[in-house]
Amino acid sequence: MSATHTQTNPNVADCAVLVVGGGINGVGIARDLAGRGLSVILAEKDDLASHTSSSSTKLIHGGLRYLEHREFGLVRKALQERETLLRSAPHIMRPLRFVLPHDDHLRPAWMIRLGLFLYDHLATREFLPGSRGLKLQGHPLGAPLKAGYTQGFVYSDGWVDDARLVVLNAQDAQARGAQVLTRTRVVSAVREHGGWTVQLQQSPEQGGASRTVRCRALVNAAGPWAAQFLNDCTGVRSAHSLRLVKGSHIVVPRLFDHQHAYIFQAPDGRIVFAIPYEQRFTLIGTTDVEIPSVPDQARIAEDEVRYLCEQASRYFKQPVLPGHVCWSYAGVRPLLEDASANASAVTRDYLLETDGASGTPVMTVWGGKITTYRKLAEQAADQLCGLLGHTARAWTAHSTLPGGDVAARLAQHTGRRPTGPDQGMQAWVARLQAQWPWLPAPVLQRWAHTYGTAIDQVVGKARSLSELGPTEVPGLYQAELRHLVRHEWARHGDDVLWRRTKLGLHLTPSQRALVQELVEDLLVSEGVVQRQQLLGELVPGVEVHHRPRQLV
Repeated sequence: MSATHTQTNPNVADCAVLVVGGGINGVGIARDLAGRGLSVILAEKDDLASHTSSSSTKLIHGGLRYLEHREFGLVRKALQERETLLRSAPHIMRPLRFVLPHDDHLRPAWMIRLGLFLYDHLATREFLPGSRGLKLQGHPLGAPLKAGYTQGFVYSDGWVDDARLVVLNAQDAQARGAQVLTRTRVVSAVREHGGWTVQLQQSPEQGGASRTVRCRALVNAAGPWAAQFLNDCTGVRSAHSLRLVKGSHIVVPRLFDHQHAYIFQAPDGRIVFAIPYEQRFTLIGTTDVEIPSVPDQARIAEDEVRYLCEQASRYFKQPVLPGHVCWSYAGVRPLLEDASANASAVTRDYLLETDGASGTPVMTVWGGKITTYRKLAEQAADQLCGLLGHTARAWTAHSTLPGGDVAARLAQHTGRRPTGPDQGMQAWVARLQAQWPWLPAPVLQRWAHTYGTAIDQVVGKARSLSELGPTEVPGLYQAELRHLVRHEWARHGDDVLWRRTKLGLHLTPSQRALVQELVEDLLVSEGVVQRQQLLGELVPGVEVHHRPRQLV
C-alpha cells in the first residue's frame, strides 16, 4: 500500500510508518513493512548507504572473534542469516574462504580449533564448506606469507557489496509501494491527533522543498545519529545510548593472486582482514577507535593507516607501506553501549526500543550489523504490525532481492537449479555471454555481478555496443548511467563512482570529475532537477565520503 497525499494539500502525505534513515537497517525495515501491505515512507538526509552502511569490511559473517566475548547468541543468529542472505542476492554476495595463519605467541591452536568447531556447528550449513587445518608451508595459500607461518586454518564466511545491498533493499521497498526520499532531512516530529506530524526538508540541490508527513508510527533507524534524532526531533528520552566506534580500511595493490581472504591476529588482541577487492586490489581492515561524537564525515587517521600497514606486514612477505595505499575509507559504527572496557569488545548485537506513549509509537534501532539486518527488520516489522493492529506474516526469509533470482531464471532455461550461489553466477555469466557476445567481457562481468537478472534493465533493447550510448569514461556507458539516475537514486558523481559501482577506484581524478558533469547533465535532461539547483552548494560530506586518499 502506497502513502497517500491529501486532496487539499499535495505537500502533505499520510502513511502508516515513516522510517528515518537510509542505511541497511532503515531500508530493510521499509522493505519488510511494505511487503506486508503497510504504507511506508523512508527519508534519508544524504544518499542511500552514504555513511556506515557503505563503510564496512564488506563481510557476511557470524563473527568468529565474538565467540571470545561469549556472544554465542549473536554468532548463532548471524550464522543462520549468512546462507539466507547469500541465497537472496548471489550477484552481490558470494561465499568466501578465509585463511587464518597460526601465531604461536597469540591464541593457542586448541582455542582456535574449538572456536572453529563451534563456528561450524552453531548453525546449519547447506553449501558453505566447514573449517579444516592447513599446512601453509609449500601450499599456494601460504606463498604470500612469511616463512615463519607454517600452520593455519581455513573456514567459510561470505562477502557482500554493502552499498548495493542497501540500494537493492530500497528498490524492493519501492516496488512494493514504499516511497524512498533521499537527500531529505527530518526537521521535526510532533505527536498530535493520534499520530506523528513530521516536517521534511529537501537538500538545496534537490530543490529545497518542504513537505509534511502524517504517520501512525515512526522508526528511528538513523544509525550513528539515532540518539541525536531521538532527542532533537522527537523529544523522547531513552535509557540506552550508543558507543561510537570508527572503523577504517585501506586499499592497496593486490598482494596475492588467489580468491581466498586472510584473517590475521594482532598482538593487541584484535583481528585484521585482507580481502581480494576489485580484481586489482586488496582491502585491509579494520580498526576500532572510539570517538566522542559523530563527524559530518568520518576519515581515517594517519596512525590508523600505520597500524593496518604494520599488521599486514607482520604476515605478508611483501611489506605494506602507507605509500602503497590507493584509497581509504572510514565509517562510524553505532554500537549499543554495554559498558565493555574496550571498543573491540562492545557487542555487535542490536536492540529495538519502542516508546508507545499515547498510542503513537516511535521505534529506535540501537546497534546492529549488516549480517543480521534482515532478522532485525523482520523483528521490527513484527512488533510494528502488532502495535498498529495489522495482521501479516513475515516473508523475507525465502525471498530474493532485485536481480537475485538467478537460480529461478536458470531453472526456467535449463530445468535445473544450481547447487550454490557460485555455481549459479558462473552459469548466469555464461548465459549472458551467449546472449550478448558484443558486450566487452569486463563490462559484462561487472554488470552481471552488479545487477544480476536486472541487467536486462540496463542493456534494454540495445543490440550493439553503440546502442548503449557514448562512453566518455572507460567502462561507463550512458545506458548504465541513465539506469542509475532513473532507478537507483543516483544524484551525484560519488553515488555512481563509490556506492552504486566501485569505478572510482579505477579512474583518474579527471575522469571522476567528468562523471560528476555527466550526472549533472543527465539529471537536467531527465527533468530530475533544474540547472540552477546544481549551482548551489552540495550536501555537506557527501562529495568527500569516498574520495581516494592522496598520501604525501
